[in-house]
Amino acid sequence: MSRSILMLPGDGIGPEIVAEAEKVLHKINEKFSLGLHFQSALVGGAAIEETDSPLPDETLDMARKADAILLGAVGGPQWDKRPMASRPEKGLLGLRSNLQLFANLRPAILYPQLASASSLKPEVVSGLDIMIVRELTGGIYFGQPRGVRELESGERQGYNTYAYTESEIRRIGRVAFEAAQQRGKKLCSVDKANVLEVTVLWREIMEDLRREYPDVELSHMYVDNAAMQLVRAPKQFDVIVTGNMFGDILSDEAAMLTGSIGMLPSASLNSEKQGMYEPCHGSAPDIAGKGIANPLATILSGAMMLRYSLGEEKAAGAIEAAVSKVLDQGLRTADIMSADGRKVSTREMGDAVLAAL
Repeated sequence: MSRSILMLPGDGIGPEIVAEAEKVLHKINEKFSLGLHFQSALVGGAAIEETDSPLPDETLDMARKADAILLGAVGGPQWDKRPMASRPEKGLLGLRSNLQLFANLRPAILYPQLASASSLKPEVVSGLDIMIVRELTGGIYFGQPRGVRELESGERQGYNTYAYTESEIRRIGRVAFEAAQQRGKKLCSVDKANVLEVTVLWREIMEDLRREYPDVELSHMYVDNAAMQLVRAPKQFDVIVTGNMFGDILSDEAAMLTGSIGMLPSASLNSEKQGMYEPCHGSAPDIAGKGIANPLATILSGAMMLRYSLGEEKAAGAIEAAVSKVLDQGLRTADIMSADGRKVSTREMGDAVLAAL
């Protein structure tokens, strides 16, 4: 049975890191006879240059038909002066909304080989393994009305709407509770219920869902305290569930506990388990084309794709084991370089993972 994988290299370092992940996926496709078929399309700034749209109709049509999508990154300073509605990031948001990719899974795992790369003390972060479940298609990033208006006083005012429906909260809550059931059975719901009415509702619904998952220990934490606790004692967390904006911020903070955002993959899933997989980092235009970007987060995103959308657990585990083996060998890109490591390029790191497979 053939399954379609859509590759979206995007902008900046995106084409470099996706190329390495694609090599690994082709190898794993051959090794495990997965029947994967690969296609490529334009998105973000690269699509703007060719079509004047960050999400061409052809790309969206291919994405809808794909079993899974692997994305590099979008954006760059050359497009920052474009109207908000036509910037590269709108291509990414358009994919999320059109495919209803409401559940974003972002693991923050500290590989033992990289404990010294974290900015925190090794005893604080050693053994770190957190899963952040972020609601991805609602909240303030998508709420209406929004814009910039002129008040009667003549002063301009920017405004956005932070809103969640009960059904949106319930579906992300269920994803988080089920993730906790598969892990340490601890779920922390992060909100700002002392200030924001929308998160009062969020907390009420999480409490209601608790009855469906009696084996999971549910706790609540305000987002400001959660940000502090991630630095003070991060290993207290197992699964964190939160809204779009808070999850955007906290997942990047958690990523840096592991030493480099260049190591961390992510998955964005809809109710049919169709997913878009991408590294947690951005397009890094300052290092694009230099061959020094870390491809491991993208390669590991490919492993998440095999696990969550295609149900290929053994193939996913093989990629993850190969990455760990490469780190054991002391191979390091610049972002995870240590005193006893051997610096390698983007391509060399991808080749090393291939060899480990």
